[in-house]
Amino acid sequence: MGVPLEMMVLRGAAIGLRLSAAILFMPFFGSVAIPKQVKALLVLVCTAVMYPVIHFAPPSLTIFTVTQMALSEVMLGLVMGLCLQFVFEAVQLAGQISGFQLSFSLVNVIDPQTNVDTPVLANLHQLCMLMIFLQLNVHHWMLRAVEASFEKVPPGSVTFGIEQVRTLFHAAGGMFVAGVQLAAPVILATMVLDVTVGFISKAAPQLPALFLSVPLKSMLGYVVLGLAFGLWPGFFEKQFGHALGWSWRMLELAK
Repeated sequence: MGVPLEMMVLRGAAIGLRLSAAILFMPFFGSVAIPKQVKALLVLVCTAVMYPVIHFAPPSLTIFTVTQMALSEVMLGLVMGLCLQFVFEAVQLAGQISGFQLSFSLVNVIDPQTNVDTPVLANLHQLCMLMIFLQLNVHHWMLRAVEASFEKVPPGSVTFGIEQVRTLFHAAGGMFVAGVQLAAPVILATMVLDVTVGFISKAAPQLPALFLSVPLKSMLGYVVLGLAFGLWPGFFEKQFGHALGWSWRMLELAK
């Protein structure tokens, strides 16, 4: 006896809802630079690929159960995408802090990923981060995690509570720590230069030390930033691993 059509539609819709929510909030795939038609096609293709291998017992077909399942699937995909997006937000935070230290806080451009007015150095950080993201194939990790989530938490069995909210805030807190860690070399170097310029201006008031501090800070900051870029792939490989760990933790709590 074949599967009823309404059950097939419900199964495909549940898979598509979780996928679309995860992709919408996922880095790179969620960028406004990618047309909506491309995102919709990607969701349809991934849903068609996953449909034959994902099996679950659909709930009873009532308005309440179907609505509850749809909302829970969207919420689960959302938090999985957000856990990874926090890493990109940490990069933007580091770029804003570094830009302030290098006297670029008023130089803004439109970020092509979010279409928002962003400090130029934060935009540079985002673009470098995007290349590392693609080079490490993190988008493949995330799609595999979404596929594995259907085995871990089948559609219709997702539950949410205060523990998931607390875990999401912990993951967001890691964003601020990672952002400060990224900006730490530039902050330290510019602080040392400010102290040095302060001593020079006191020792030799006739020298225009304060007028030289801005270009010197920019030059020193870019040198330090260039050296720090070499450490970014290893640092972010670990951060993306932590982000996927937070996503898996959310799945554990949603069971």
